[in-house]
Amino acid sequence: MTKTTHTVSFTLNGEKKTFGTRPDEKLLALLRREGYRGTKYGCGQGTCGACTVLLDGRATYACLLYAMQAEGREVRTIESAGTFDNPSVFQKELVAAGAVQCGYCIPGMVMSATALMETEKVLEDEIVKEYMDGNLCRCTGYEKIWVALRKTLDRQAAAPAKKPAAKSKSSAKGGKK
Repeated sequence: MTKTTHTVSFTLNGEKKTFGTRPDEKLLALLRREGYRGTKYGCGQGTCGACTVLLDGRATYACLLYAMQAEGREVRTIESAGTFDNPSVFQKELVAAGAVQCGYCIPGMVMSATALMETEKVLEDEIVKEYMDGNLCRCTGYEKIWVALRKTLDRQAAAPAKKPAAKSKSSAKGGKK
């Protein structure tokens, strides 16, 4: 039995896109099928964070979201965060701290940290931990990731304000439902 194909349109990494999808296809499957392979399949249950994308600026598990739910919205994947030749500040700090071992969790970590940095003005440890909760790493023990993130956040806090006012507060935990 074949399933009906529908179209879904949303802004992906700053570009308006339209894709064919089935009603039961998850956003993660659509992204990977369309070549956005930086978003990883981990647990498929919304507990590991490997599939984290930003949906309207909020960290969201792509493995739990149906592709059709992205209709008309803004989706950002790790491909929007930086490139090999021009990595984001956090990506540079991860490398400098030796925090990238297998690298499987790093896209989700970067996207959760991006949501944090773009949303929160106060970067106290408790808030940072809330945003990063739900991003699991089996290799590093988190210490080097934390060092890299803290350096990035401290650098951001010390820099003159360049960005517009923060969006409404949404924790990684609240945003990843």
